[in-house]
Amino acid sequence: MDNHKLTHGYKISPRVREAMRACRDAGITIAPNTGRQHLRLAALLAEQGGPIGPAVTNNGAVGVDLTTNEILFEELIDVEAQQQLGERLSAELPDARFWALRSGGHDSALQLGYRGLMSESEILFGGPIGDEATLAEVLAVPAIKLIIRHPELPPHPLLHVIQGLRLDGFHATTSGAPFVEVQGAGVTKASGIARLAAVLGFESHEVLGIGDELNDIEMIRWAGYGVAMGNALPEVRRAAHAVTAHHEHDGLALVLEALVTEVTAS
Repeated sequence: MDNHKLTHGYKISPRVREAMRACRDAGITIAPNTGRQHLRLAALLAEQGGPIGPAVTNNGAVGVDLTTNEILFEELIDVEAQQQLGERLSAELPDARFWALRSGGHDSALQLGYRGLMSESEILFGGPIGDEATLAEVLAVPAIKLIIRHPELPPHPLLHVIQGLRLDGFHATTSGAPFVEVQGAGVTKASGIARLAAVLGFESHEVLGIGDELNDIEMIRWAGYGVAMGNALPEVRRAAHAVTAHHEHDGLALVLEALVTEVTAS
């Protein structure tokens, strides 16, 4: 089970595609563990020949069966916690804007002014894009994930501001996208994959996790064997047992090929 990584342009290379097929043939379960929404993930994976089956989305907040779109589990942010975050961050950074994803990603609400900041990746993977509303309206309903953007601050400085508020009730992270992502307290890719593993009958020592961004660190530490991509952030490399090649050089395929060799030889 691993956090499979799409290359830039949302393409799975032929070598990675073949390695995934070999994993399936060897009886190895591949479960995407992503910050993205599941509603468009299945179509993307189908187009690219990727794994269609169990997945963790929204940085651990949602478990889903991509073959049926059945929600296996869902973790919500406490309303009071998200409202306090909205109030305090808006006081600190008045130009910050919120997007709340709800109901397994089937519904969402944008703060007034957010739509003009949206990136191609948000439009591509964000699922339904709701109407713009006041911040109070956006945060009035429990969200599975909040996406926070600022017109001038990049994600990491914005994350530092949020962490500097010293608030409880949520977990904030970044994924390489141009925004900060907020889930419920204790909700990470690690908590999500742990829940999915339990559903599928796996224990942590049977899980291999692969990633490259800040939101992958907890999952890499939780997995029995964690691998950082060659393009991973330094802190991700430090958390991993091993480092593979850059994703543009089929680092994921190298790991999966080695795994298939080990499984078939045993």
